[in-house]
Amino acid sequence: MKPATDSSYDVETRLTDDHHQSLKLWLRMLSCSTMIETEVRSRLRNEFEITLPRFDLMAQLERHPEGLRMGELSQRMMVTGGNITGITDQLEQEKLVLRVADSKDRRVYGVQLTELGHATFKRMAAVHEAWIAEMFGGLSSEQKNTLFDLLSQMKNHLTMRKLSPVSLITEKE
Repeated sequence: MKPATDSSYDVETRLTDDHHQSLKLWLRMLSCSTMIETEVRSRLRNEFEITLPRFDLMAQLERHPEGLRMGELSQRMMVTGGNITGITDQLEQEKLVLRVADSKDRRVYGVQLTELGHATFKRMAAVHEAWIAEMFGGLSSEQKNTLFDLLSQMKNHLTMRKLSPVSLITEKE
């Protein structure tokens, strides 16, 4: 296997000066994000025998001790209801979450972390945070603040524009 510094693994460095700076930046951001996500997935699987989607669902529930409806989880995690059902089934079998019928609508279920789920997530979250800190360890505190501020500006710009294929086509013309 070639070392990670080999430019064949780094798509954005193979772009030429003819490529737009924004394209280079997008590919660099995507590359970094993918590398971090791949490492987190691997570590979660190896250390805790859990998948990233299951960890993410537990993180959502940790932020909402009163629980969330299945539909809310689907929206927050940007996955289908079927995916949420499957993940919830697995976590429920492990006694980490509990389905609770809605008192106003018996067709609707909420999901809450159990005591075991809270304890398990708390332990995983502390380790997860240390991994993320390690992965960003190559940046100074000032650099992290600058990057955070720049990405916040980009997110605000995208939110304000509500980019759509039509707006992109119009922009080029």
